[in-house]
Amino acid sequence: MTGAAGAVVLLPFLGAAAGLLATRRTWGDAEPPGTISRAAHRRAAWIAVLPTAVSAALAVWLLAYLWAGGALPRGQASYGPGFWAGGLPGVVEGTITVIRTGSVPVTAGLRVDGLAALVAVLVTVVALAVQVYSVGYMREEPRYPSYSAFISLFTSAMLLVVYAGDLLVLYVGWEVMGLCSYLLIGHWWEDRANSRAAVKAFLVTRTGDVGFLFGVFTLGAAAGSFRIDDVLAQVPRMSTGTLVAATLLLLFGVAGKSAQVPLHTWLPDAMAGPTPISALIHAATMVAAGIFVVARLYPAFLGARPALDALAVMASLGMLGAALAALAQDDLKRVLAYSTISQLAYMAGALAAGSDQAAIFHLLTHGAFKALLFLCAGAVIHAVGSNLMSDMGGLRRTMTITFPAMTIGFAALIGLPPASGFFSKDAVLAAIEHAAVRQAPLTDAAAWLLYGCALLTVAVTGAYATRAWLRTFFGDSRVQSVPLPEPEPGVAHVWDGREAPASMLWPIGVLAVPALLLGFAGATTMIEWSTAAISLVVALLGAGVVYASWRADPAADPARVLGPLRAPCERAFHVDAVYHRIFVAPVLWLAGAVARTDDTVVDGAVRGSGGLALGASGLLRRLQTGNAQLYLTGVLAGLIIVVVGAVVLG
Repeated sequence: MTGAAGAVVLLPFLGAAAGLLATRRTWGDAEPPGTISRAAHRRAAWIAVLPTAVSAALAVWLLAYLWAGGALPRGQASYGPGFWAGGLPGVVEGTITVIRTGSVPVTAGLRVDGLAALVAVLVTVVALAVQVYSVGYMREEPRYPSYSAFISLFTSAMLLVVYAGDLLVLYVGWEVMGLCSYLLIGHWWEDRANSRAAVKAFLVTRTGDVGFLFGVFTLGAAAGSFRIDDVLAQVPRMSTGTLVAATLLLLFGVAGKSAQVPLHTWLPDAMAGPTPISALIHAATMVAAGIFVVARLYPAFLGARPALDALAVMASLGMLGAALAALAQDDLKRVLAYSTISQLAYMAGALAAGSDQAAIFHLLTHGAFKALLFLCAGAVIHAVGSNLMSDMGGLRRTMTITFPAMTIGFAALIGLPPASGFFSKDAVLAAIEHAAVRQAPLTDAAAWLLYGCALLTVAVTGAYATRAWLRTFFGDSRVQSVPLPEPEPGVAHVWDGREAPASMLWPIGVLAVPALLLGFAGATTMIEWSTAAISLVVALLGAGVVYASWRADPAADPARVLGPLRAPCERAFHVDAVYHRIFVAPVLWLAGAVARTDDTVVDGAVRGSGGLALGASGLLRRLQTGNAQLYLTGVLAGLIIVVVGAVVLG
């Protein structure tokens, strides 16, 4: 079975290698610079799609094998609480090799349990949908071969994180994902804003990864092993101080990768990348990794109450603040970006409240409906030629497939039945409510803060999702009849509001099914109807306020309901400006000071030494007269001085 898991990870990697090596020029094509032939595009598409499709099929087969209760290797058992452990009892583990690093070995192996199997299916299915979607979306992009190859590498890295049986192996996949996000966000690097967004994402996530690496080292050193099974087995014997230190350090990396407060600012700017990349990052890779790692190491976090309190505060600020920011954005992709921050904070809140079951349940449903929403947004942008909702409107009449699909996605995001988000969001809210009532595993203040922010976020989510739905598909059409500047270079735009091509619609149709129905998988054991009723009423209240505002004046932006809060919400509470003053401006000043010091001191010293050498060479030049008698006299005089000195000095 571990061979199948290895193939799931390796196939996208091989696709990435082939895609980078087998470029259009190595195949003998002779297109003008800046273009790509249909044949080259088709080759790159097959190289990208086929390995990902096989990987997805194998991931589904592994999930089915565990679901059927596959044979357990002797001495192995599933670990950790959660619905995946109860419903998926099988565990398959294989060690490739053991590498000695001092006294702590590194196990280069894979481990497949229910949690890994479920998340791997999410990753591969969404990655496959993105690859197929990109064939049509990027059909005029000359760098499509490298673009699709980096998607495959991104997918492989996330799968390595999911299947890793060792913390250091997991960290390798963790870091490769950071590199891939940099390359894909900055795909159109010619635009300085895009390159800056890529650099920002790289630096912010790397900041968190420093803490994450030290957290891995702390756990490994305390357990005497980096194997995840060994680490979790040693958790009961670790001191509270060790667990608190390790988990708080890990939370730095989680905050960076999963875009949580205070390291969340990179994710909205990451919308500079192609829209399919946004779907991949927001639904199945990168941001999902942080939540997955906390669930994977959950016993360690349960033993560190201060870490859970910190996670609860992060989640509280992130879910409500990001939802308010989403309500004020005009860029459709930025609305969805802030929505992702908010929804990931819900998952973090469930983990803080003691329910990894609810967190993973919402991770799965969110992956389905958020991928659907981003791909639908890409279809809208493809048709309209603009990211701004102020340039949209009335699209339900022409986009007859995208409209119902995106409606399903927004319903799941709000938490309306029977969409998947209704069930998973109820599970999260129920877990947070129970933590507030029994104050476990959180302190009283952290639990009630989390519960209050969660309920408020339900209302704001209903408001911003309804606003985006109305502004995009209803009212008078604001689509321009003339070509607009391309929001994404190399993307084939229609500019008339018509439906996207079939290669983009098929993934949308496929993802609409789990976005609508996946919630029923956990409904029988996770639903609490009283909590569900409260959250539904609160969500409808937020949606109703926005709808009433829109009905009063369909031409106006319903975000006016924010009143004086609209400006700070639109700028995401000026967090970027604060960071610029605290971190960026001092670094720029220091760099300037170093440059000035270099010019004054270092360059001055170099120029001074050059002048000294020039002066000394002038003096030596005067001694070179060309008179041989003078040279001989000097040699004899020197010899006499040496002899006399030797006699005098004994």
